[in-house]
Amino acid sequence: MTSREQPWSDAPSEDPAARGRVVVLSRNPISEAIEVIASAVGREVVVVAEDEEGRGVALVAALALRAGDAVVLCDHDAPDAPRVLRDALASPASYVAMMASRRRAEGLLADLAGEGVPGLERLHVPAGLDTGGKAPGEIALSVVAEIVAEGHGRSGGPLRRR
Repeated sequence: MTSREQPWSDAPSEDPAARGRVVVLSRNPISEAIEVIASAVGREVVVVAEDEEGRGVALVAALALRAGDAVVLCDHDAPDAPRVLRDALASPASYVAMMASRRRAEGLLADLAGEGVPGLERLHVPAGLDTGGKAPGEIALSVVAEIVAEGHGRSGGPLRRR
């Protein structure tokens, strides 16, 4: 074994229920990739698909967000996105993020700050780690990696820098 190799622990992983759920608003290629990747790392995933009736807020509210949960808005243009974002920031959810360009995020953050929405400092926007990925799967990987890192109190940087 070289100095860079780390032996894998045989210790049992923590209870999956204790890790929290990943709640994703809107079904699209990124949310579908998040669902696959987050499931692969042992997270329960709930994808809330938008519909014409705008029931996303009620569906997310029915989940009763709790500590350890992650909420990711994959479509900032979804009709329910602003309300779901406000509710998620007011909840005990451990991670709240939104897919958006920095330019789009600036406008939304200004609107939310003007409304006095609490918890804006908790919002991860743009969501994910800076991996440079552009494809839906690559973006999803960066988001799930950030959720896992945050859950373990880590920054998500390279292990070689530790």
